[in-house]
Order: sequence, then structure tokens, then C-alpha cells
Amino acid sequence: MKPIPLTEETAAVARRIIWFEPPELALADPVRFLAYAMERATAADLRVLHPHVSAADWRAALAAAPPGIIDPRSWAYWHAMFGTSPPPPPPNRNLSRA
Repeated sequence: MKPIPLTEETAAVARRIIWFEPPELALADPVRFLAYAMERATAADLRVLHPHVSAADWRAALAAAPPGIIDPRSWAYWHAMFGTSPPPPPPNRNLSRA
């Protein structure tokens, strides 16, 4: 997956979606950023991202989403959007000690 470029528009989206870190850091990991976008993006945010993110990129980000970012409703929605219904179980955090 290619990086999402840092522009004025993508930085504004990144600031809103991942408010707790600088846009440069948020956009540096496109899979993580898109997972947050699947959870929090508005239609306007998605229009900004559309020229930079392909459908294959969205699918790849959904398949590799870190645990704990996408809520169950968004998880079901995005899987339905990509024709995977019912959705697989979401990723789980492994909190056991080795």
C-alpha cells in the first residue's frame, strides 16, 4: 500500500480522525490510519481520501486492521461494503503473558 500524502487536506482529516498525534505520524502508517478512518471518518473525510486510497487499499487495511480500533458496527459495515457478509470475527488483543 502506498503512503497517503501529507497535504493540507489530508492533514486536516488526520487531525480530526487521530486527534491525539500529529498528522505526519498518523499518516505514516496507512493501515492504522485507514482503520481509524473506517471508525471515525465522515463522508467529507472520505472524499478527501478518495484520490489517494484505492478500494484495494481499503480492503488491505480492513484485513490487517490492528485490534481495538474498529468498533463492531463499523466492522460489519465495511465488510458488507466489500461483499464479506457475515464479517469474520474482529482482530483480538492478546493480553496473555508468554
